[in-house]
Amino acid sequence: MTDIVDKATRSRMMSSIKGKDSKPEMAVRKFLHASGLRFRLHRKDLPGKPDIILPKYKTAIFVHGCFWHRHEGCPKATTPASNMDFWEQKFAGNIERDRRNQGVLRSLGWRVLIMWECEITPGSLQALAEKIICG
Repeated sequence: MTDIVDKATRSRMMSSIKGKDSKPEMAVRKFLHASGLRFRLHRKDLPGKPDIILPKYKTAIFVHGCFWHRHEGCPKATTPASNMDFWEQKFAGNIERDRRNQGVLRSLGWRVLIMWECEITPGSLQALAEKIICG
């Protein structure tokens, strides 16, 4: 199957996708701050540059997009029909990198929590805050 847009348009579209400060990430940050939890963002000295770091609780939070990080069973985790070999390799690389970075963080004594974009609801954010505070 061929792409419905030309290469230049597709390139422009893909380059506009945010790597940080996405809507799901901002929703999590806003809730945590309103809950009195203070955090740091995207620490470059930690593997994978976690989206949110709570040093007091030694907790790293990744806010994952379902498409890019392949949320299993999620309808947003589709595979594009064009250039399937590229996408399969890209997604496999993303999954392996996530697994490796999370393992290194855990070995350094960090607790790693994942928030999937499709699961960000008031209830899940409250559960996240409780998990951070209570362990």
